[in-house]
Amino acid sequence: MNPNPSRRRRRVAAVAAALVTASLLLSGCLYQLIPDTSAPVSTASAAPDVDGVAAELLPYYSQSLDWKACETGFDCTTVTAPLDWNDPSKGEIHLSLIRHRATGGEAIGSLLTNPGGPGASGIGLIRDSLDYAVGQPLQQSYDVIGFDPRGVGESTAVSCYDASQMDAYLFDVPKTPRGSDAWSKELLERHSGFAKACDANSDGILPYITTENAARDMDLMRAVLGDKKLNYLGYSYGTFLGSTYAKLYPERVGRLVLDGAIDPSVSGLQVNLTQGIGFENALRAYMASCLKGDNCPFSGTVDEGMEDLGTLLASVDRSPLPGSDGRKLGSDTLMTAIVAALYSEDSWPYLTTALSDALQGNPDVAFQLADFYYGREAGTYTDNSTEAFRAYNCMDYPVDTSAADLAAAQAELDQKAPTVAPYWFGPDPCEVWPYPPTGVREAITADGAAPIVVIGTTNDPATPYEWAVSLADQLSSGVLITRVGEGHTGYNKGNSCVDSAVEAYLLKGTVPQDGLRCG
Repeated sequence: MNPNPSRRRRRVAAVAAALVTASLLLSGCLYQLIPDTSAPVSTASAAPDVDGVAAELLPYYSQSLDWKACETGFDCTTVTAPLDWNDPSKGEIHLSLIRHRATGGEAIGSLLTNPGGPGASGIGLIRDSLDYAVGQPLQQSYDVIGFDPRGVGESTAVSCYDASQMDAYLFDVPKTPRGSDAWSKELLERHSGFAKACDANSDGILPYITTENAARDMDLMRAVLGDKKLNYLGYSYGTFLGSTYAKLYPERVGRLVLDGAIDPSVSGLQVNLTQGIGFENALRAYMASCLKGDNCPFSGTVDEGMEDLGTLLASVDRSPLPGSDGRKLGSDTLMTAIVAALYSEDSWPYLTTALSDALQGNPDVAFQLADFYYGREAGTYTDNSTEAFRAYNCMDYPVDTSAADLAAAQAELDQKAPTVAPYWFGPDPCEVWPYPPTGVREAITADGAAPIVVIGTTNDPATPYEWAVSLADQLSSGVLITRVGEGHTGYNKGNSCVDSAVEAYLLKGTVPQDGLRCG
């Protein structure tokens, strides 16, 4: 089935922990800062912040947190939130939080974090990959907070399929020819079955799994943690969550860093198209690197290597490769494996192994990459990221793509991304979602907010650089940092120019020079 990577990015920390063996090397940067005008000052209060809270929401904003040790060096708690922020009488949900206390003494305050997705676990990010999520200087000065947004993981969660059903949904090779009417019908029937299962098994929460509601939840977390303003570090989809918060509560914005930005103004179709081109560009960069090595399964020029990779994809589309666990590797799963490896340049050697083995008829390493992408281990799924991803996107993105729009996008993709184009678009699963979307696609200005730092990486395939430029331009107080390089997101990836700018801002409020470029 179509992996639909246009609307998916999660498991950044898990893929990194499992695949990354070396950090990126600093190649130099141009770094200037506006002079420091503020020293670290604690913004955390001893009691929940209830200033200006409506009477019907006071029971939520005034709740006390019961922290309990949950792992070595961490403690955990649960926050109760309204199911429907517009009508709190409709019921409640529970939000799970994890905290790593500041190691350097009294904390400046809380630093909320989000790894992306939508659907990735913020608890898992902090518990399992704290050093990957935030650098040591931030750990010393902040209480670092991870949380599972509504619908995700250990919070009140979306639930759809069991492991065997999910395997069939994600990995079964379609029985009908790609691109035919019968193929579209087959996939839509699969999507419909998945959507019905989500509705049946999620206890009525699906209409309320939206980024706007999650942003309101985040303001509740800020308040009950005792912070007057929100300090936040969001990656990938977490940038959309953060910019939505700034739209709703500009006066409560503290120090926000949005890394690997999503442009909130572009349509779902444009997201899909732009990412397809981005992954093609990243794949070409991978191919150029591969061809310089000794173990590359391709030869000749980059164009020739890409043509040979296209031949491999077409081959497994016609004749899927049997894996050792009984699954068959079709072109959609191979494309998912390729996408998974392109998020980090450090994962390129694994992609080389996967493609070399696939050319020899062995798909097992390709399956390993796809399994990391979907959170699958030993035949089970370690999280509900796939379900939550679908729930959020089907509520956030209007379904308004015409046949003419799709044909034009496919034509553009054919021209600009010929290798991935045959395997990128497919029937939109949100067409059969049981609830209509409530989100809108519009520019976010967040007038009145404190400076918001936006980071873009020049050859980021998942959140293309142009989105960071656009978001920084939209935000009235946006400040752009550019990391020149490969891979997804820019902070804490081995570039001291980026890291120093981000940490100076979060620790001291020192605003980076707008347009800072780190090579």
